[in-house]
Amino acid sequence: MKRITIAALSLALAAHAWPALAHEGHHVAGEKVVKKSITGEVVDTGCYLGHAARGEKHISCATKCLNQGMPMGLLTSNGTLYLITLDHDNADPYNSLKSMAGKNVTVTGELLSRSGMKAIEASAIQIANK
Repeated sequence: MKRITIAALSLALAAHAWPALAHEGHHVAGEKVVKKSITGEVVDTGCYLGHAARGEKHISCATKCLNQGMPMGLLTSNGTLYLITLDHDNADPYNSLKSMAGKNVTVTGELLSRSGMKAIEASAIQIANK
């Protein structure tokens, strides 16, 4: 008969529970959840932060960067840059944004902020009116 140690049992339980815990939300207990719609240009954060690359002339490069995993940002008309994060329950809006570099879109989702960084979880998107 095999003996199961407490350590092995704990490891097995932790491995089983980890996927559920990993997607329980982005907020610390007690934090207020704010859902909002924000409009701006989809940019790849590497080129935008590195050398202010954006707009129509940068669409091809930004699209390539986003498809290779560069984080996406939403640049508002007042110059605020939001990191766009994935909604774990619905990845479609986030994945659709990868082909919208240089376009103005409205992203709806939970606002996130930590250590001075702002983000929005992409729960819904639509092309913005100009």
